[in-house]
Amino acid sequence: MTGKGVIRILVVDDHPLLREGIRAVIETQPDLSIVAEAEDGESSLELYDRHRPDVVLMDLQMPGMGGVAAIESLRKSHPLARIIVLTTYAGDAQAMRALRAGAAGYLLKSSMRKELLETVRSVHSGGKHLSAEIATGIALHLAEDVLSGREAEVLAMAAAGNSNKQIAARLGLSEDTIKGYMKVIYSKLGAADRTHAVTIAAKRGIINL
Repeated sequence: MTGKGVIRILVVDDHPLLREGIRAVIETQPDLSIVAEAEDGESSLELYDRHRPDVVLMDLQMPGMGGVAAIESLRKSHPLARIIVLTTYAGDAQAMRALRAGAAGYLLKSSMRKELLETVRSVHSGGKHLSAEIATGIALHLAEDVLSGREAEVLAMAAAGNSNKQIAARLGLSEDTIKGYMKVIYSKLGAADRTHAVTIAAKRGIINL
């Protein structure tokens, strides 16, 4: 159904079962219709151009072009695109990246059945929507320093099992410089050691494991 007054939706997610679940929820609503489905970020750009949907439901973790990059590209070519992130990740850093890229909504897949319909209608009418858990996480960490790009890179390499010496060699820096980075990382994250820092950063979406 794509009649007058119907909100047309593009679903972007690499999991067929998740797309089926979204379709099952959407198809019960007379004012909502799924016009296309994409498995990755690249396809979403092409399908958006073809169908010009009213709302995009976008996963973040996908092969190839991820959700944040797809949101940035969509908003660059279509500044009025209304995009809602659907993700399993509650990390505040990841949410902030998506919101800065131009997402108008951010929903956890676990709360999708309760909040999806309300969120689609709200975002379509120009509103914004954040899952309560995400909003709380952002508020809690708003005053904190987020890791710089280099600090996040160093921590991601540490998470992959590299020693300070190995990280230094790969980045062309001294081992003392890497030790300095690690001290700053611990301080910013409130971490006691390397493992603790990795756990905190992964939970907040600062790094991906």
